[in-house]
Amino acid sequence: MNILLIGSGGREHAIATKIAESERCDNLYIAPGNAGTASCGTNVEIKVDDFPAIAKLVKNRDIRMVVVGPEAPLVAGIADYFAKDPILKDIMMIGPSAQGAQLEGSKDFAKQFMRRHNIPTADYRTFTADTLNDGLEYLATLKAPYVLKADGLAAGKGVLILDNLEEARQELKQMLVDSKFGAASSSVVIEEYLSGIELSVFVLTDGKHYKILPSAKDYKRIGEGDTGLNTGGMGSISPVPFADKAFMHKVEHRIVMPTIKGLQREQISYKGFIFLGLMAVTNADGERDPYVIEYNVRMGDPETESVFPRIKTDVVSLFEATAKGVLNLMPLDVDERTAACVMLTAHGYPESYKKGDVISGIDKVSDVKVFHAGTKTNDKGQLVTNGGRVLCVTSLCNSLPEALLKSIQAAETIQWKGRYYRHDIGQDLLRLSVENS
Repeated sequence: MNILLIGSGGREHAIATKIAESERCDNLYIAPGNAGTASCGTNVEIKVDDFPAIAKLVKNRDIRMVVVGPEAPLVAGIADYFAKDPILKDIMMIGPSAQGAQLEGSKDFAKQFMRRHNIPTADYRTFTADTLNDGLEYLATLKAPYVLKADGLAAGKGVLILDNLEEARQELKQMLVDSKFGAASSSVVIEEYLSGIELSVFVLTDGKHYKILPSAKDYKRIGEGDTGLNTGGMGSISPVPFADKAFMHKVEHRIVMPTIKGLQREQISYKGFIFLGLMAVTNADGERDPYVIEYNVRMGDPETESVFPRIKTDVVSLFEATAKGVLNLMPLDVDERTAACVMLTAHGYPESYKKGDVISGIDKVSDVKVFHAGTKTNDKGQLVTNGGRVLCVTSLCNSLPEALLKSIQAAETIQWKGRYYRHDIGQDLLRLSVENS
């Protein structure tokens, strides 16, 4: 069948690589794609939110399946747009309805959903400009650090964690009154800070059945030792060593199952990925309990670049079973090896950075996967930088130290002016493994 993948980042290159490997895929189109996805199929210059252009492409190219990478078109209702079209309604859409996408599109919606279905999460309250004074008073009842979250989509920048009460109050005013994050912060969720270790768990669901994909841990801060500004992600590891059978049993029974049942009870159409951003919190007995920090309604980036290489089952068959509501009939085969992903970024990222620098050295690396995140080919046919996060190097090895070493060696080989990467991805998990041994 012909398939369309929507998106242009490293996540999409990782997904495109797996789709292209499938014998079920005749032609793969990526809108808009990047220089890496061009090796998997045909890039098409269409914006991810241009639904009429996407619909026209689907009709003209006899596309039978659409896989949505980023969250914005899902929140904007691409699944509903297709469902209402008499010709497009039978296209297999991998992505939830707009209502389902509110799990990511609105922090308050997600929190209320978790409260209704007894899913463990931090205590919270939501405030608007009209209830600013109540918000300021609520902050004073909490202990530092203070967590403020813009209710809507804010390109990953809408979450603030602050150690000082007065600073938190000022930020709340800027978010609600001064529209610091635009319409996204017209409502702000203030929640209790949870102390623990973060990890990501990914679920593929047809709305009734589900498959739990490999766990991962990503690294958001630009600086080594998790310092500096937040980014879209500087690397990831899969699996997470402490996410053993006992912990994952808690995740499945306390979070995954209630989430899927909750969607069913509320008659929310959902066929696609659910990203569980979790905090593993140590309880009084010294065991780790999972709490939901956030839902996302798509795969994460750069977690996809470490999770998808470990999926051995034909992903097109998985997607088809998802669309047809028979995911329970599909096996999920996972590579037991460890994946280590290191992101290479442009100088200055996540603030202002230059584009158009010539990339060299990719042809000199072997036995690793290089996923393109922000690249393009210039008018001279050279591969150049075209984003803040540029390339993602992923290694699959029998152990985490081996995988990290191989990825770092490949990252060092790939060059352009000002290229930067973190050398300490995964080191915290290595230390944790030593402490627990």
